[in-house]
This record gives sequence, C-alpha cells and structure tokens, in this order.
Amino acid sequence: MDLTRGKVEEHIKMIAVPASLGFFFNTMFNVVDTYFAGWLSTEALAALTISFPVFFLIIASVQGISTGASALISNSLGEKNEKGAERISAQVFAFAFFTYLIVAPFGVFVSPVLFTLLGADGELLDMAVSYMRVIFAGSFFLLMLYAANSILIARGNSIVLRNYLMGAFCLNIFLNPWFLYGGYGVPPLGIKGIALATVVAMGCGFFYVFYQVWSSGFLRFARAKDFLPNGRILLEIAKQSIPASLNMMTIGMGIFVITFFIKNFGKTAVAAYGIGMRIEQIALLPTIGLTIASLAIIGQNNGAGLIARIEETFNINLKYGIYIVLLGCLLMVAIPEQLVEFFTNDKEVVSMGSKYLRIAALTECAYVILSISISALQGMKHPFYAFWVGLFRQIIVPVIVFYCVIHCFGLGLESLWWSIFLITWSAALISLWYIRKIIKEKKRH
Repeated sequence: MDLTRGKVEEHIKMIAVPASLGFFFNTMFNVVDTYFAGWLSTEALAALTISFPVFFLIIASVQGISTGASALISNSLGEKNEKGAERISAQVFAFAFFTYLIVAPFGVFVSPVLFTLLGADGELLDMAVSYMRVIFAGSFFLLMLYAANSILIARGNSIVLRNYLMGAFCLNIFLNPWFLYGGYGVPPLGIKGIALATVVAMGCGFFYVFYQVWSSGFLRFARAKDFLPNGRILLEIAKQSIPASLNMMTIGMGIFVITFFIKNFGKTAVAAYGIGMRIEQIALLPTIGLTIASLAIIGQNNGAGLIARIEETFNINLKYGIYIVLLGCLLMVAIPEQLVEFFTNDKEVVSMGSKYLRIAALTECAYVILSISISALQGMKHPFYAFWVGLFRQIIVPVIVFYCVIHCFGLGLESLWWSIFLITWSAALISLWYIRKIIKEKKRH
C-alpha cells in the first residue's frame, strides 16, 4: 500500500482492524496458557505471573526488531526507494539472529536470580525456571517471525499477522492439554508442556510469515549476499530497534518492580495481579492495531515529508483509541468479579483481582495516549523518547513511590494500584505535550 495517498481513515481501518483482531487472539493465546495453568495449580498460575517480567526480555527484543525495522522500511518506501527498503528487509533477519544469540543465553542465566528476588522458592521456583528455559530456547522462531512481519507491516499489510495469530490460538487450545497431561506418545510435561506448545506455534508461524513475504515479491531485488551481515545497515537498524527494545524492557522491569512489591502481600496477591493484568490486556487490544497503523502510516508519510498527514493520522488514532477502550473500562468497573472468576475460583484472589480492575479501568485511556504517542514518534524516527519515558514511568518513579507508600506510610495493597494510576496519567500527559511539540517543529522547518 502507498500510505502517502488516499484517505488516512481508510488506511487506518485497513491496517488496524486485522491487527487488532490478530492481537485479540494473541492475548487469548496467553489466556489459554493462564487457564490451563490454573487447572494445574495455584503455584503454576503464580509461576506464569512471575515469568512474565522475564518473558519481556524476548518481547522487548521482538518489539524492537519489529518497530525499528518497520520504521526504516516504511520511511524508505515513503522516499520511493524500493531497493533500499529491500536491503534493510534482508538485513533484519541477520539482526534477529544476532539478537537471539545474545538474549537466549542471557535469559536462561538470569531467570533463576530474578525469580528468587521475586520471592519464588521450592516448587514455584522450579516451575518458573522450567517454563522459561523452554521459551528461551524456542525464541529463535519468534524473533525471526517478527523480523519477517516487519517487512509486511511497513507496507501496510497486517492480514498475514492476523492469520498467524488466529491459527496459533487454535493450535494452542489443542496442544496445551495434550502436552500438559500427555497422551498419544507424549509424556505428561506439566508446565513445560505449556511452554512447548508456545514454541511449536512460534515455529509454524515463522515458516508461514516468511513464505508470505517471499511469495509477495517483497525481497525480489535481494540477493544472497544481501542477507549477510552489513555493518552500516545493521547499525541503522540498531539505532531504531535498541531504543524500542529498551522501552519494552522497561515495561518488563516495571512489571518486575510491581511484582517485587506485591510479593509482600503473599502469593495470592501475585496471582490476582497476574489475572488482572491479562484482563487489562484484553481491554487494550483494539488499540494495538492503532499503534501498528500509526507506525506504518506515519513512517511512510515522514519519509515523504507530508507533515499534515502525520498530524492527521495521530489525531484520528488517538480519537479511535479512546472511544474503543471505554467499553472495556465499563466492563472492568461493572463486573470485575465475574471477569476474575473465569481464571480462578479462589475467593481471595477474586476479591483482590476485582479491586485491582476497578482502579485499573481509570488508567486505560492513559495507556492509549502513551502507546499511540510512542508509536507515532518511532514512525518519525524519534525512538529514544520511548526509552526515557519508560525508564521514569516504569522503574525510577515506581520504586520511589511504592517504597514510600508501603514502608514509610504503611499503606495497603490498594495504594499500589492508585500509585500506578497517578504515575501512568502523568506520563501520558507529558507524552501528549511532547509529540505536539515535535509535530509543530516539523511544520516550522
């Protein structure tokens, strides 16, 4: 798609709707994992929750590659430089491979230490470590999958990603109970079975997405030598990808920080936060499609120097995002107990989780503003803001505030939920001011 022409609203719909539907199934994929972990035991559910911050090492790497590569490729396409776009596309795979060689060994090494810091021991620690070892080993497929998908996203194609995520969800429903409990030649694998099901889905997804890229002719100018490491292009990708990865890592570290303080209230509180976080993700799903649309459309128009279309894209995405997320907010306020009870019948977990959801509902619009602002800035090749705002919002300020409310003022668990509300809204309003400033400067120049 040439995103520098035509109605912006039409482009947003064509990209955002398939992407949002796909990420709905991606989140439901995680919900399936949580559901079967709950069948296994409360410890298994807590193991998945404390694994989430560590899993973010992989998510951050994937997001960095996808965002950075899409920004570069879309800007080249906006400049009408097809061969340059394909050279970058070929190098993305080399970048993803080198990322895997760093992330997987580091993740396997650091996981037990981080889980211990979160208070895990005994069976809980063993479960969490076993789960993440399988995930890190199979992360090669996920990194390569999103490297291939970045080529499609830069061109406005989110349909292939949607198809993969829908297929992965269906496959996960079938594989999870099979690997978890065994049968037909497979021994009972417990929580490692949940991880293995994820890896199998990743592998199938990589081959499908790469085939779509190749058969669509998006590498038709690329030669074998173009896939060999090129220092100059890899450095360009790194300049865009590393800040995006660091931003996602701050999110993972932020979850680690929250979980670190929540553990003072017991494993039940940790499990309740894990469930509440999953439900929040579902409420925010439609906005993920808008961030993908924002990156692709703003990237191409930035390359073409069409600043008015950049501003129009940002404003429309922001309006759509806030309207859509309000429905999820209403459900989180109206029926929080029923939402949490889908995952567990533990009355204490339900009580804690429902209190979290009622406060989290007031924070959802702030997440929309943050995600769309950061995506727009990345499309304009301003990736470092995301890292700095993430560092302060997820780590520095929460550590200070959480420590004070718990250890200095002796407040309860709900004080953490209200702290998250205030910190997130502060960051959202600052981000809104900053992107308006950048767009105004671009107009002036």
